[in-house]
Amino acid sequence: MAYTLLIGNKNYSSWSLRPWLMLHAAGIPFREEQHWFDTPEFAAEISSRKRSPNGRVPVLVDGDVKVWDSLAIAEYLAERHPGLWPVDAVARAHARSACAEMHSSFGALRNWMPMNVRRSYPIAAPREDVRKDIERIQALWTEARAKFGASSSSGPYLYGTFSIADAYFAPVVFRFSTYGVKCSPVVAAYVQTMLAHPSMQQWIAASKAESAVVQHEEPEFLYENKTA
Repeated sequence: MAYTLLIGNKNYSSWSLRPWLMLHAAGIPFREEQHWFDTPEFAAEISSRKRSPNGRVPVLVDGDVKVWDSLAIAEYLAERHPGLWPVDAVARAHARSACAEMHSSFGALRNWMPMNVRRSYPIAAPREDVRKDIERIQALWTEARAKFGASSSSGPYLYGTFSIADAYFAPVVFRFSTYGVKCSPVVAAYVQTMLAHPSMQQWIAASKAESAVVQHEEPEFLYENKTA
């Protein structure tokens, strides 16, 4: 039986993108079940914890099993589908550390550059806290490429071949594109590689086809109303 993945709006839901991309890029069969943010249906099915143990998306359903955190979903899938993490143990340790840092850090980037796939909203001079997050992420990606993905036979992704790490940083790729983040040549090449991935292209197309607008996730609302 295929998995069921509960997700939110593709234009906005960075957490939903991660497991969706893991599954889709790996060719793992799954059924997508979308629940729209800021609707009575989302409140009744998701926020109420009827379908989601923590009242959020994503949730992976595997028979009687529910996994409700994107990093937990990554590990659950990796146990059942070998090869989703880098094969080399050292690269795998680095990838897990990078994903854990992404999972727990970069609050300024999340707050001031929320994922919005269908928008272009260049920011010439990001806030200092956002700039520091951007610098750290670029350093992580550059290190991964230099240590594990730079050989001619390894592939163009962070650790050579596409892995959970690429899926985990995919929302940041969209953020860098949307807000016109200035990137080093290595990072710029990686961003373009990710944007060209067929699964990312499918997510982009679906995001652009959505008509729902979550006002508080739009850049204009954010920069006109946030003062902290």
